[in-house]
Amino acid sequence: MTKRADRRGDALSKEKIVAAAILLLDAEGEGGLTFRALAARLATGSGAIYWHVADKGDLLAAATGTIITQALDGVAPDLDPRQGIRALALRLFDAIDAHPWVGAQVSREPWQPAMLRIFEGIGGRLMALGVPQPAWFDAWSVLVNYIFGVAGQNAANARLHAPDTDRSAALATIAARWAQLDAAEYPFLRQLAGPLRDHDDRDQFLAGLDLILAGIGTVR
Repeated sequence: MTKRADRRGDALSKEKIVAAAILLLDAEGEGGLTFRALAARLATGSGAIYWHVADKGDLLAAATGTIITQALDGVAPDLDPRQGIRALALRLFDAIDAHPWVGAQVSREPWQPAMLRIFEGIGGRLMALGVPQPAWFDAWSVLVNYIFGVAGQNAANARLHAPDTDRSAALATIAARWAQLDAAEYPFLRQLAGPLRDHDDRDQFLAGLDLILAGIGTVR
């Protein structure tokens, strides 16, 4: 029995465990990630998993790092700095949209290597854009907060609704209510009813990013 258990434990690797954890997190969220559920998915015992990861926190950090690293690896290295920031931001937006639990994890351990790569990737491109050093921190922090804030909020909004919710219908309902607001009290919101109904979250994310980059460009 012991030899068979050892062989089964040796067949596992941290990479396999993390890959299974990601599938479980995508399906059940952070609350559904337990070592019992993970052991059942891997057809092994919890002891074999503990051989490779210390605890749930260690596993969450590894899963988050894997998703972020995959996103970063998809950014072409030869892009000009501005396009590089846009590509990096969009890859992160898509990664958090596909794996909503990542949004909550990135703020817990900003010192993990994958996060440091993001921070450096943004900062290095700001340097290449010619942003003066006194403005580095402000420009960098605005970009980081916008990217993770909007991506995380988009993922959080998605979790608030049932999986079969019709996004277009939900937006149409809100837009219809805005269109009925009092014209004297809400002249601005009434005009936004149409754009709200028809907007694409991904396009809006990029539009906001371009506004920030345009503003950063004025301090060069």
